[in-house]
Amino acid sequence: MHFAVLAQQNSWYFGDLERAARGLGHGIARLDFQEFVATEASPLAGDSGGLPGDVLIVRSMPAGSLEQVIFRMDVLARFEASGLPVVNPPKSLECAIDKYLTTARLQAAGVPVPPTIVCETTSAALSALEQLGGDVVVKPLFGAEGRGIVRVTDPDMGWRVFSTLERLQAVIYLQKFIEHPGFDTRVLVLDGNIIGGMKRYSPNDFRTNVARSGRGEFHIPSAIEAELAIRAAQATGVRFAGIDILQNRDGQPMVLEVNAVPGWRAFALVTGIDVATRFLDHLSRHPTGG
Repeated sequence: MHFAVLAQQNSWYFGDLERAARGLGHGIARLDFQEFVATEASPLAGDSGGLPGDVLIVRSMPAGSLEQVIFRMDVLARFEASGLPVVNPPKSLECAIDKYLTTARLQAAGVPVPPTIVCETTSAALSALEQLGGDVVVKPLFGAEGRGIVRVTDPDMGWRVFSTLERLQAVIYLQKFIEHPGFDTRVLVLDGNIIGGMKRYSPNDFRTNVARSGRGEFHIPSAIEAELAIRAAQATGVRFAGIDILQNRDGQPMVLEVNAVPGWRAFALVTGIDVATRFLDHLSRHPTGG
């Protein structure tokens, strides 16, 4: 089998997938979104044309204009329609990349999430701050690894943050700050099965992301964590994802995020699980899911 991987140049994750592919006896090649060309009849992958491989793995969604992002998603959808398995599927990427759509899908599926309000104006955001108890986490609608997330605890601070976002024509996404024991859980899911779990701590920051100097620890997901992770993946349509789960002070878990391009560098280190090999081996046997 030959895997095509959309990944940035010098990506650690592509290197790990390349190692795993060699060990399994499969071919693998890296692609850039900028190489996509499409005709009215079909998408093409670079100069060679045609389908880029037997499975297309999305490991990157680089920044771009609205037109560029829409075109990239269109091409992924065209590849999928032509019979090429795309992991994760384009519709699930569109959902998971959009925090509001993800939260709405989770809530509709009965998966517990923090109380959330999304708006565009400073006045609406100040009202939301009050409705959410005066202590909120403001997140970019699109983003990962904890970047751009701030905690707002009073109206004056809120006015500065919200008015800045309004001037930037950004959507203001607010979630009630959840008092928690100081850690959250990352659970990796692949086609409805749990790969493993990791607790993430941060001694000096409410954000526990390892990319922000948080530290990871091996963790076996509890039955409820496993159930919520699988339900969250199903609600958003992802095949391979990192599900972030937080417990409040009463021990009640809720899903914070569904990451459709999950990292596993720290996860593999603390769990001892060879995620890349497990991922590619599964895809070679179940390219369309299962």
